[in-house]
This record gives sequence, structure tokens and C-alpha cells, in this order.
Amino acid sequence: MSLSESVAFDRVVEALDNFRIEIPSWGFANTGTRFGKFVQAAAASTIEEKFADAGEVNRLTGATPTLALHVLWDLPGGSPHDVANVRALERRYGVRAGSINPNLFQHQEYRYGSLCSPSAEVRAQALAHMVKSIEMGQQLGSRDVSLWLADGSNYPGTQSIRKRIEWLEDALRTSHAHLAPEQRLLVEYKPFEPAFYHTDIADWGMAMHLAREAGPQARVLVDTGHHYATQNIEQIVAWLLHTGMLGGFHFNDRRYADDDLTLGSIDPYQVFRIFHEIHAAASDEVELDIAFMIDQSHNLKGKMEAMVQTVVTAQEIWVKAALVDRGELAELQTACELVKAEETFRGAFWLDVRPMVAAWREKRGIPADPLAALRASGYVERITRERGSRAVGVASYA
Repeated sequence: MSLSESVAFDRVVEALDNFRIEIPSWGFANTGTRFGKFVQAAAASTIEEKFADAGEVNRLTGATPTLALHVLWDLPGGSPHDVANVRALERRYGVRAGSINPNLFQHQEYRYGSLCSPSAEVRAQALAHMVKSIEMGQQLGSRDVSLWLADGSNYPGTQSIRKRIEWLEDALRTSHAHLAPEQRLLVEYKPFEPAFYHTDIADWGMAMHLAREAGPQARVLVDTGHHYATQNIEQIVAWLLHTGMLGGFHFNDRRYADDDLTLGSIDPYQVFRIFHEIHAAASDEVELDIAFMIDQSHNLKGKMEAMVQTVVTAQEIWVKAALVDRGELAELQTACELVKAEETFRGAFWLDVRPMVAAWREKRGIPADPLAALRASGYVERITRERGSRAVGVASYA
């Protein structure tokens, strides 16, 4: 990297000042796998506890002003009381309600699908839930409705794939018609699990088609864990940037499948490559409107430490990608100077940006080392004492 130290720090400041990450309410709750759940005494079990934890992460990192909410787990009644309660929690803890996440996978009626169910009655029930979720977002001032479907089938010949496409197109058009002008519908995809033969929204091409069919306020959401092990995610991101269809991310990491591991814990270079595509598009004055969101839950790591660690990692890798000398890189790419181009590119990845990020934090009145500040604050010990007596079991995923 040939950038001067002062230019580099200016880029760090600009990059971090404009980088905001949404954190998930379910990331603070007791969650698990298909096989079981390991209860943590400090885990949040109420929406107030989730807001309290989110407020602490935002205080420590200065980067997480919104909390993604799940309709079934956080807003089960969908009543004016829920809205009033969230508003009060926003004021108390200094974070706002973020994306609204419908639940179309947990009820027994969704055994054979929700929006894609062969039952017209079940499809109507799922669509009503979508509309209710959109309306909840309007009442809370939340822009994005983030849709992930578990719909699919496990055995060949047991479902009509084509009919399910048609049902899903119809449902998303209807859902889109209920959006307020400022709202967006983000369509997520996943190749498998819990469906193991076919998944109704299995890849980015299907998600992009459905978003376009839904209407102009729909975009694609990329979950970094929802890909096959060798897939080139940054190429997908580049295509979605090029077509104007990239709406947001769910950040996590995976070794084998959708493992929900801490961002960058397995392949930080992949995260860097993704971030580079976004920075490069911004440098080329591509119009961007991207929601950066975390979607991960931890059975073994402490909830608070894992969330702070993830945000800090995202900030550091975001800065690394911002420090690529894109002018020099473009010249080397044009000249097909392969080794020099790659060294310019990955040279930014190998930089130790932690001192510059710490300097930015101090400049903004944020703890220079958020993880150390969390440990020193006694927050985890306090919530462990306060919540531990209630952490006797979990009735649902979050």
C-alpha cells in the first residue's frame, strides 16, 4: 500500500464514521441447534434485556444504533402496547428498532411450507403474517422487512417446484403492495436446511428474480453463511451491486454450512474481499443503499463478548478494505500486472489497522478496546447475577 499515513487515517475516519451495523435481538438470547441448547445465565429472556444489551454494545463500539426485531420472539402480540413498549425501550437504552423479521418457519402449520405451502389456507395465514409484520414495521418506523423462508421439500416428486414459484411470486407482490413508501422488502436466500431436496429460495438468482417480481422497493439480502463452501460470495455481491439489487447483509461465518460462527473467525479474507467490492463500487460512484446486519447466535461464546467481538472485527476488516489503493490497483489491473495487482490488493488485508481504529474510537469518545472495556465494566457479571435465576430453560429458538 502506497498511501501516506495521514491519508490512510483520513480514510479510516471517513470509513468508520459512515459504517453502521445492526445487531440481532436473538443474538442475546439462549439459542441452539437441532440437537439441543446450552443455557447461559447472562442470556436475555425479555425484549427489555435485549435492548439493554444492545445499548451496551452500541456504547462500547459506537457503531450499532439499531436492533433487529423478530415478530414472534419480540413482538408476539403485535399490539399498540408492543409498539409503546419498544418506543420506551428505545428512549431508555439509546438504540432504535431496526429491521422487522417475520417468522414463517416455527408454527406446525408450516410443516410443508408457508408462503409456498400446497394448502391455500396455510398460504393465506403466512401472507397475513407478512402483512402484519410490514404494518408493525410502519408503526415502529423500521425501514426494512427481512424475509427468510424455510420453505422447501425433502424428497423428489413430493412437491411441484414450479407451482410453488408462482405462489411465492403472488405472495411477494401482495406483500410489496402493503409497504409504505420508505419501506423495503429484503429477500434472503439459502441453498438448504431445513429443506434438503429443494429450497424455494435457494440462491441469489432466485432471490433477485423474486425481488424484481415483488416490486421496486424489494432487494436481495446476502447472508454470508448461506452459501456452499466454495462459492465466490464477492462475485455475487459484485453482480448485485452492478444490477442495483443489493439491499443488505446478514454477517456471520461458516466452516461447513450455515454454522452461525463469529464474523471473520474462519475466513476474514473473504469478508475483506466482499468489503472491497462495496468500497470499489462507492469509489466508482455507484448508488448504494446497503443495510449491514449481524445474524449469528452462540451456544458456547458469551453473548455480549461475541457480539462486541463481531462488531470490532467488522470495523477492522471494513477499514482494511477502505485502505486499498484503488487508483494504483486499477492501473495494475488494466496492465494485467497480476502479481503487483494482487500484492497491492492483499497488502491492505495484511495491515494491522487496530492502532488506527483505536485512535478513531478515542477521537469519538469510545473505548479504545471495546472488549477490554466490556470486561472491566462488570456488565456481564451483573446481568449474570440478575438473570441467572431465570435461565432454567428455553421454550423456543430465541
